[in-house]
Amino acid sequence: PIAYEIGKDITGIDEAEMGSNVVVFHAGTKIKDSKLVTNGGRVLGVSATGKDLHEALENAYRAIKKIKFEGMVYRKDIGEEALLLAK
Repeated sequence: PIAYEIGKDITGIDEAEMGSNVVVFHAGTKIKDSKLVTNGGRVLGVSATGKDLHEALENAYRAIKKIKFEGMVYRKDIGEEALLLAK
C-alpha cells in the first residue's frame, strides 16, 4: 500500500457512460466544492457489456479512455486470460 494523493478532479464519466452498455462504479471518490474528486486508492470500476467478451472488453476500455484525473492508472490485462480460453 502506498499513500495516494486525493482531491484530484475527475472528468469524463458522463461521456464514458453515454452508451447504454457501460456503467462506472465509484469507490474512492467524493464531491468537494461541487466537483467529483479522487478520495483514495481504487477510485473507479468500469464495467461494460457486448455481444461477446471481446466486444465487452473493447467497450470497457473505450470508456476508460474518456475518464481523466491526475495520476490515473488502470490495468490493461483484464479479460485477456478469458479471451485466450474462449478461443
